[in-house]
Amino acid sequence: MSTTVTISAAEINKLRQATGAGMMDCRKALAETNGDFEAAIDWLRKQGQKVAAKRSDREAKEGVVIAKTTDDNQSGIIVCVSCETDFVAKNADFVAFAQSIADAAIDNNVKSLDELNSAKVGESTVADLVNDKLASIGEKIGITKFERIDAPYVASYIHGANRMGVLVGLNKAAAEAGKDVAMQIAAMNPVAVDADSVPAETIERERSIAIEQMKQDPKMAGKTDDMLGKIAQGKLNAFFKEQTLLAQAFVKDAGKSVADYLKETDKDLKVIEFKRVALG
Repeated sequence: MSTTVTISAAEINKLRQATGAGMMDCRKALAETNGDFEAAIDWLRKQGQKVAAKRSDREAKEGVVIAKTTDDNQSGIIVCVSCETDFVAKNADFVAFAQSIADAAIDNNVKSLDELNSAKVGESTVADLVNDKLASIGEKIGITKFERIDAPYVASYIHGANRMGVLVGLNKAAAEAGKDVAMQIAAMNPVAVDADSVPAETIERERSIAIEQMKQDPKMAGKTDDMLGKIAQGKLNAFFKEQTLLAQAFVKDAGKSVADYLKETDKDLKVIEFKRVALG
């Protein structure tokens, strides 16, 4: 594909950092996709390169992530308050500011980012407080992520000095298991609870990448479309095992899956949903 788009060194470096691919490969990927960052990641993967998959938690470079539940553990929220530098992100006052916004979300039973911005803290709204903080710090700051879970039991976990927050919704109270599963999600970044809950577009994307990889492989020459489809399904099954929570090897004991761990803890215990927000 020819392109007249000018690819900057900064764009190449960004793709290189996100994927681990070589500089020339990143340049070619961006050229082939008219500078489309996500399409360039797919292009690299279709060439058979092992690169980072597209994830939605790469947006805020610096900031503070707070995960918090209600006292009865039946609701939980994650708030990401972003800023421009790690100097501000690590400042105790800024961390306390982010914590106050999370508290406001819980106290006001907030269900969306818009609701959070208009929530009251004393006589001010959260949006007013953000603007005041922006003026006093001199950096661009904002609430860039808000997630919420409601379930019979919600566990929360904050990892790495407020750089990541996780919520896990369970069908019944299980504090220790909830924390263990939240730590699993923090470490392994699954795309869904199980294969049935993987979005259809993600499945189709992985299938098309698998088929394209095989078409690029000389050893696959001459294989029928039916055979390629069966091999692609095998690759999809491997994807489900690696990328869905219940099928993953349990980080505390790789000899069992997360599903095995839950069954051992309580045969009726189930993960309903989870949310994961990370900086970087």
